Amino acid sequence: METMKGLFNPTLTPQQQMRRLRHECRYADGQIQGVIKSSTSPYVERRQFRRPCRYAIACCSTVTAIGRDAAPTATAQVERSVVRLGLPSKGRMAEETLNLLKSCQLTVRQLNPRQYTADIPLLPNLEVWFQRPKDIVRKLQSGDLDLGIVGYDTVSEYGQGNEDLVIVHDALEYGACRLALAIPKEGIFENINSIDELSRMTKWTAERPLRVVTGFTYLGPKFLKEKGLKHVAITTADGALESYPAMGTADAIVDLVSSGTTLRENNLKEVEGGTVLQSQAVFVASKRSLSSREGVLEITHEMLERLEAHLSATGEIMVTANMRGNSAEEVAERVLSQTSLSGLQGPTVSPVYCLCDGKVKVDYYAINIVVPQKTLYKSIQQLRSIGGSGVLVSKLTYIFDEETPRWRKLLSQLGM
Repeated sequence: METMKGLFNPTLTPQQQMRRLRHECRYADGQIQGVIKSSTSPYVERRQFRRPCRYAIACCSTVTAIGRDAAPTATAQVERSVVRLGLPSKGRMAEETLNLLKSCQLTVRQLNPRQYTADIPLLPNLEVWFQRPKDIVRKLQSGDLDLGIVGYDTVSEYGQGNEDLVIVHDALEYGACRLALAIPKEGIFENINSIDELSRMTKWTAERPLRVVTGFTYLGPKFLKEKGLKHVAITTADGALESYPAMGTADAIVDLVSSGTTLRENNLKEVEGGTVLQSQAVFVASKRSLSSREGVLEITHEMLERLEAHLSATGEIMVTANMRGNSAEEVAERVLSQTSLSGLQGPTVSPVYCLCDGKVKVDYYAINIVVPQKTLYKSIQQLRSIGGSGVLVSKLTYIFDEETPRWRKLLSQLGM
């Protein structure tokens, strides 16, 4: 292995040095010669890999060749102290993820929209990496990421039951959809309305199997096998799956469904018992990172607390009103007599002091109560009916509980 000290020029910026390194990587006779910087030496070493492979250049880390067929979980975990969070890089899921974090005062700061890295100022030891959802799951398994926010369908498809993946929060309340089987409405499927009826069709044989097209090559076949469909041929596709049955190249599809409008417009229907899983955005982590990497558990705890508190407050309103009464107990009794004014644990009642004829008196009591936003007007009517006035309405950002059950569950999964 030849040492090449001359490659690094102290007058160049790190970016210029990296560009120079990339220029030194070249293909020769179907092989790759990669320039690799050692983690222990400022010099560069040139190495010729003996089989076709992908190459990588990294600063201050040891880089190894990865064979074309190598599993993503086989890569060694890089030594680092910073915690890494993977977020979707594009699409509606990416936008809604950033909006949720911003609502939790965890604004993601991306200085350059062309870069794949960012940070969250309130979490100083955290790096944000924008990745494709399936790559987030893969990199959680390989140790390149510690935390991630993706759809549950993606975790299930690309995690494939990996015990190192742990769901920290299973209901972030956006990205809702379902993975489902759909078949044509007409033809041989006109009277088929359930997965059991589909599996009992004598038409499917080893010579003429049920042709299913899907992008979920793990969950799809697994589900069909569990439902007793023995003769199935799976075709992989990434988009426009609804067109395959109409073209005659598939009998059924397994795909994500939100409202079902696209299925109906393409003359397809779901069947009873044909839902593979329900999905929405989830907060997922590597169990290995939670147990061994410093700072991961603490950041996970804070993120979980903020997410839980914010989602609990969504759709809830704080109502404040003044009410005449002889005592706080009498006012509380009147409030609790109304069905929609029970609050979280009950109303908060406090005296309102006023100056009358030079003396401090209590004629009114202020009540604070949390009510669902959808029943706000009904709650105000009930307050008025028992003497409430001066009603103020405030939107809530957080509702912190004593301790989130999801945190206790996570600690139990980690054996803590």
